[in-house]
Amino acid sequence: MKIISIDIHKLDVAISNPIKTLIGVMDSACNVVVKITTESGIYGWGEACPFAPITGDSQESNYAAAQNIATLIKGKDALAIDARMAEINASTIGESSIRSAFDMALYDIAAKASGMPLYTFLGGERRELRTDLTIGMRDSVEETVEQAKNVLAAGFNAIKLKVGRPGLQDVAHVTAVRKLAGPDVAIKIDSNQGWDYPTAVANIKAMTSLNLDYSEQPLAAWDYDNMARLRDKVDLPICADESVFDHHDALKIVKLGAADYLNIKLGKSGGIHTGLKINAIAQAAGAKCMIGCFAESRLGLSAAAHLAMARPNISFLDLDSCYHFKSDPVIGGVTFDDRIGGLLRLPDTIGHGAEIDENSPDLSHSIQV
Repeated sequence: MKIISIDIHKLDVAISNPIKTLIGVMDSACNVVVKITTESGIYGWGEACPFAPITGDSQESNYAAAQNIATLIKGKDALAIDARMAEINASTIGESSIRSAFDMALYDIAAKASGMPLYTFLGGERRELRTDLTIGMRDSVEETVEQAKNVLAAGFNAIKLKVGRPGLQDVAHVTAVRKLAGPDVAIKIDSNQGWDYPTAVANIKAMTSLNLDYSEQPLAAWDYDNMARLRDKVDLPICADESVFDHHDALKIVKLGAADYLNIKLGKSGGIHTGLKINAIAQAAGAKCMIGCFAESRLGLSAAAHLAMARPNISFLDLDSCYHFKSDPVIGGVTFDDRIGGLLRLPDTIGHGAEIDENSPDLSHSIQV
């Protein structure tokens, strides 16, 4: 199924409730979307969401790389995903976000050509998907509690708290949210590499009674040895995020015993193709996965939700990025249930089911290769 054209657009959407972390603030989605069209008329959509502090790229670099990738794969078979992703990965240093966009679009085409929803094409079956909602770092405990009240009022049963403050300052924030939420709401903490080893040990031990799900990326991404030491030292499961981009990282982490869980983000891994490999390695080692996001629209979240649906070993979902978007340029795809906070509704349309409204004012700088 020959690729005959590739449309590339910048996508900019404002966010009403910015997420502040130690490594950056997400106050808008400055993304790139691609549409790959084949000679049969079947097309696929994909989205890149660069986040420089983690992925080292930008909307501008993604947009430029997309044009090079489009030239590389135009005229070739869209269904040969292994071959296309091997070419894309070999020709692009870094730029994992835009590689993910092309990956999503190719999987969208393949599932459509097979007449299946993407999760079925990947060998999965329908199951319930429910995401947490993230609370960014706030200056005071009172502000954190106010945000938590809003999350609980919306019906979410899981909260992810950004932490990583100096010393033991985070303990008061997490304690206050647990007191507010009660014992039945899941709480996860994400340090975004903000602690060193002694601080991580002190904080996690101080939070022992708070019944947390896990501590995500408590140490620097490169510090595999101390991640393993920390895992042996504390009772709370450790989740690797920035430490795991691809299957090579996943293999190193499980061999070192550095994490209980691995966080797959399509924008880090370069897409579903590598995400499947990360999950397979984790599953073989007896480790669960979570699936996360940067600031993707419902387009990128739809692809991630299909991967999660297809792989039950992906046990934790953090697919909340577009919950506070000021506009929605996406047609179809995954949606949030209005009655049950965090419950994701994934329709059984073929492919991943999402596409961009090409008349959306959120699109700009469009080019076709």
